[in-house]
Amino acid sequence: MSEPRLTVLVAARDEVTRIGRTVTVLREAFPEAEIVVADDGSRDATASAAVAAGARVVRLPRRGKGQALTLAERECRTGPLLLCDADLDGDLRPLVDADADVAVARFARKVGGGLGLAKGTARALVELRTGRRVAEPLSGQRALSERARAKLFPVAAGFGVETRMTIDALGAGLELREVELDLAHRATGRDVPGFVHRGRQLRDLVLATLAPQGRSFRGLRLPLVGAVVGVVVPSVAPVAALGLVDDLWSGPERGFRAHLRAGATTGTLKLVGIPLWALWRTRSLSGAVLVALSANLVNQLDTRPGRALKLTLAGAVALGGRPRKAMVLGVLLAPYDLREMTMLGDAGSNALGAMLGLESVGRLTGLRRTSAIGALAAVTLLGERRSLGALIESTPGLRTLDSLGRYP
Repeated sequence: MSEPRLTVLVAARDEVTRIGRTVTVLREAFPEAEIVVADDGSRDATASAAVAAGARVVRLPRRGKGQALTLAERECRTGPLLLCDADLDGDLRPLVDADADVAVARFARKVGGGLGLAKGTARALVELRTGRRVAEPLSGQRALSERARAKLFPVAAGFGVETRMTIDALGAGLELREVELDLAHRATGRDVPGFVHRGRQLRDLVLATLAPQGRSFRGLRLPLVGAVVGVVVPSVAPVAALGLVDDLWSGPERGFRAHLRAGATTGTLKLVGIPLWALWRTRSLSGAVLVALSANLVNQLDTRPGRALKLTLAGAVALGGRPRKAMVLGVLLAPYDLREMTMLGDAGSNALGAMLGLESVGRLTGLRRTSAIGALAAVTLLGERRSLGALIESTPGLRTLDSLGRYP
């Protein structure tokens, strides 16, 4: 029985001047392998140049390196995988020949680069999470066995992909070996674009290694940043904490009935905890119901990028531009959420909904509050019987608003 054939997966963005040579070198080194280029929303002719050089291109919207690798990996045949950057110059055959689950290229010579802050931070994060010191936590040149590929994909988002992959590999008990090779690649300089790039690296490193990770509807692995709502707005911190517990340890149950049938679940904890907190906070039974239903509604709609944040912004506008912190958070988080770089998770969506609910309690009394509770209860019951997301996507006007600003 023949061994599975190698696939080489190259992440590329705006590399028209380099991708052709990279693909050519890879084809010469691995004539039996399929060369696949994950084109992460290039604005130049990267895709055409890659195809002309003999690669198969998976064209993607611009989401980030980790997201591009995850989506393109699904288009690759089974078997071992060699990951490679688009600007590489050198021979990777010793990496593939290394007897390890994960073989990482360690550059024998350094060319250019910054002050070492990003690499030093990545090393420290790997050591913090695993206890092991590595030389090249940011190297994009990695050979994965079929076993390692199955365990490590989907990979973390953005430029945190390699560092988190190292952490995950060591955590899974995979053998990771660094192999010194005579390689070169385009180094970012000590100029404004270079420091901006390294700033993005640092941001992605922290999110990939320290933030909780969730799975989007596409199966992308994204950092959950919703807990920041509880940090910025301490009044809803208990709701964010309950949501974070659900993010970290939730089961497959969805909806009130499923959680109640299952008994003690993290969702049941929210069903009890949020109304009790709201009752203590508002000192009103109707106020507690209004806050709890608001938190649940925003959470129910957090199933597609930007959906919960759009509802939050719409609700804040309807309440006269308040609470202002909800609007500010919505505006700041929306670009990352819509581009599938981060996710709110239950921590963020429940907390934002609770903010809207608390503001409503202060503004709505009597019949107006009763009407709001009735409307929210009706939507909640509807969500128990059918998917609110499917309803939005089947309604032309709502579908247009829902997709606004979102990548395909």
